[in-house]
Amino acid sequence: MGRSQIPLPVLEAAIGVLLLTALTLVLVAGVPAPSEDSPQLDAYANDAGRLLQSAPPRHRNATRLGEVAASPAAFERERDALDRRLKRLLPANLLYQVRTPHGVVGYRLPDAVRTGTATLPTAHGPVTVRVWYG
Repeated sequence: MGRSQIPLPVLEAAIGVLLLTALTLVLVAGVPAPSEDSPQLDAYANDAGRLLQSAPPRHRNATRLGEVAASPAAFERERDALDRRLKRLLPANLLYQVRTPHGVVGYRLPDAVRTGTATLPTAHGPVTVRVWYG
């Protein structure tokens, strides 16, 4: 009794179909969303806040964050510099918002987006840094 063998073109076609099916499934499923917990976002927010908190002031307050939280006039004077500093500090795929007692710097926070948050004390009130994937 002889053994039957699958012809090589049929085997190649079957492997090709499997590869195309796998590729299609990967493209349809897409890239997984960021994980439910956001420790990386919290780390980005904490790092940015700590760097701003330890940055020397441009004028007379103790730190850069203390300067933007000091008064409405100081906030208006320093808001553009703070915005530029955050754009340099954070990765390009992150958006941010910094809330001070006298105003907000950064982007509008969209609804239902996972954020990383850090709240830092200053002599003039808390400053909250929020970051999210853009």
